[in-house]
Amino acid sequence: MKKALRIIGIVVVVVVIFAAIIASMTTKPSNAEKVWDKDMTIGNMDAKNYFIVYSDLVCPYCIAFENAIVENEEAFLKYVEENDILYEVRLSDFLYEYGEAKPINSRYSAVATYCAKNEGKFWDYYNLAITRVWNDYFKDSGKSAFTKMASLGKEYWVKIGKDVGLSEEFENCVKNDEPIAEIQENAAKSAKLTNGMPYFKFNSYTNSGFDLSWGWEYVQMYFQAGLES
Repeated sequence: MKKALRIIGIVVVVVVIFAAIIASMTTKPSNAEKVWDKDMTIGNMDAKNYFIVYSDLVCPYCIAFENAIVENEEAFLKYVEENDILYEVRLSDFLYEYGEAKPINSRYSAVATYCAKNEGKFWDYYNLAITRVWNDYFKDSGKSAFTKMASLGKEYWVKIGKDVGLSEEFENCVKNDEPIAEIQENAAKSAKLTNGMPYFKFNSYTNSGFDLSWGWEYVQMYFQAGLES
């Protein structure tokens, strides 16, 4: 009897251990565990849907996608809320680190945006930078404007920060490339997870690229594909 009880006890322990292992393997990490930086998100951290955009501020196709959102910000925020979406931007100097042309403004823009983030104004800076870059370069000239941006210095990106009310510390942060290590780390992670800019991961739906002539209706098509996935 004792031997039988001992065997039953061992079997129960083994079953419990295996159940725990299986549970740990099937439990998905929370959104909070997957997010790179909470300051670069919009929406509920516990949202049912998780949409990620990998971007670079001198990528014309990235700007086309994101400008469509900025121009329809009210509709976008309503869409995020109504569809229970956590929206995250994973911005880096990807084109400088891994692109063929290695545009220096890829780095300048990322540094400035991260410096703004460190002052709690990521979205203020990011949205205005998108509007400026789109209107100053890509709106009328298309992707050919990519080369025209080569002459831009850090002053262009600093001016955007001044226009959103950032402090003198922001300017010093940009001039000294203070967040460069974080930016390079995120660029390296992006290179492993994407195949170009922009890259989208909306739930299990993935895609890359966005046409310069597309607008909000195409953004919604991408979003809908994510919801349906």
